[in-house]
Amino acid sequence: MSLHRLASVTVGVPNVAETRSYYSEFGLTEEADGWLSTVDGGRQLRILDAPSRRLIGLTVGADSPDDIDQIAHNLNGLGIPFDRTATSIAATEQATGLRAVVEVQPRITQTHVEPTPYNGPGRLERKTCRAPGILRENPVKPRKLGHAVIGSTDHAVTQRFFNHGLGFKVSDEVKGLAAFLRCSTDHHNVLVQQAPVSFLHHTSWQLDDVDDIGRGATRMLEADPDRHVWGLGRHHAGSNFFWYLKDPAGNFSEYYSDMDSIVDDQLWTPEVFEGAKGLFSWGPPPPPSFLAPEDLGALMSGVHSAV
Repeated sequence: MSLHRLASVTVGVPNVAETRSYYSEFGLTEEADGWLSTVDGGRQLRILDAPSRRLIGLTVGADSPDDIDQIAHNLNGLGIPFDRTATSIAATEQATGLRAVVEVQPRITQTHVEPTPYNGPGRLERKTCRAPGILRENPVKPRKLGHAVIGSTDHAVTQRFFNHGLGFKVSDEVKGLAAFLRCSTDHHNVLVQQAPVSFLHHTSWQLDDVDDIGRGATRMLEADPDRHVWGLGRHHAGSNFFWYLKDPAGNFSEYYSDMDSIVDDQLWTPEVFEGAKGLFSWGPPPPPSFLAPEDLGALMSGVHSAV
């Protein structure tokens, strides 16, 4: 795949300082110029002032200028205007208004992390010692940005932009409602879902394992129990463990681990899910606020209230 990662997202909020502080506590590193960084992905989150919370834009990494040429050809075919240089191209998605930039970037390098040893029937990977997940004292730090979930008033138009315009591939779909799209070997980097108003549903951040998801969420909830949204659980599409929290602007932020990887497109068969499988495999049922965030009415009327 010539596209190789979701490199960054730019999020608009009406309470920049408070939201930046939240993501610092979440485990991202604040940079002097306002960006927030992950351990392996570098500068991946920028938070800007906006009247209401929204996804302003995202950046995707590509391998070569040839990829930029192909995207220009694709966008021309769709009648979508764009700005380009020799190594980048930028276009605005019609239904959501987000600005997508694809630029030539080096691929992300993640150092090998040894598998967490788990004991099981007839299998002792950890002998005469306690589980590492209960011994860790280091702060939880996300490795990289995994994906962003976008609510669109016309998810077919938005999906076409990413799929036929930028070159994302379809991993799975929820019948008539959403599509899991990838620009890397991760199961999905963007999820587009039908919504009554265009908005950012959540961003998702990779941790080493389920123990770090539990440690990270526990620490965030000790500081403010009202941050809890949904978790702990495991998704069906993508297979990842998850725990969702809420930032001060009302956006959800997900800790995840163990996402499906698609390293050979020919060996993966996309599926169309209905019902619970479109949401999760196990865990508590999603609360109504996950499916329809509490501030949707305010976003639809153009009046924002941070929740």
